[in-house]
Amino acid sequence: MEKAFKKRFVILMLPTLIAFIIAFIIPFVLGIYLSFTKFTTVTDAQWIGLSNYIVAFRDKDFLASLLFTVKFVLVNLVTINLIAFMLAYVLSRKLRGTNIFRTVIFMPNLLGGLALGYIWQFVFNKVIVYFGDALNVTVLQKSMLSGSASAFAALVLVTIWQFSGYMMLIYVAGFMSVPKSLKEAAQIDGCTSFQATVNIIIPLMRASFVQCLFLTITRCFMVYDVN
Repeated sequence: MEKAFKKRFVILMLPTLIAFIIAFIIPFVLGIYLSFTKFTTVTDAQWIGLSNYIVAFRDKDFLASLLFTVKFVLVNLVTINLIAFMLAYVLSRKLRGTNIFRTVIFMPNLLGGLALGYIWQFVFNKVIVYFGDALNVTVLQKSMLSGSASAFAALVLVTIWQFSGYMMLIYVAGFMSVPKSLKEAAQIDGCTSFQATVNIIIPLMRASFVQCLFLTITRCFMVYDVN
């Protein structure tokens, strides 16, 4: 019986494994190989060793871009997960309209990068500036995209708005996976809501935290079209 199950498992898993190898493993290995070559096409590649990396890390513009990207990822790593966790904490409670709020908060994740970029470009350049002039607020009278520091803040804001809803759903699933018996036992023992969250719920949500952290890192490193 066990052997038959293993055979069926292998057969059912094989199509997905083949697709994963073709769509991810082969391009990944080929990309690493091509980074050590000088090429115009994949079939016309000349091995040059570490020359590409040496040139890249001697380029001040590349190092500045790399530092900017790392800073962008670190800021979003903290803010996105903090906001997503807080939203999940509130929306995992038995409150009216939680499903509607979850849907609305998740919806920005469905927008493509180009559409998202054009929408927020209009918001930063027109909408916020209009309200800044109408309310006579000096800080808002100038577009956030007009300076490097404010543009960085604008990009972080857009990324938070887009990804927080997706991470929120993962944290909601983590909250819901915690057994109710443990929560009830904590209440009986006199734990406050904060103590139960810190000492019981959060440790049991390690998988959700790991998943959200890795997803945030990979998504933020791949941000391109929004810029």
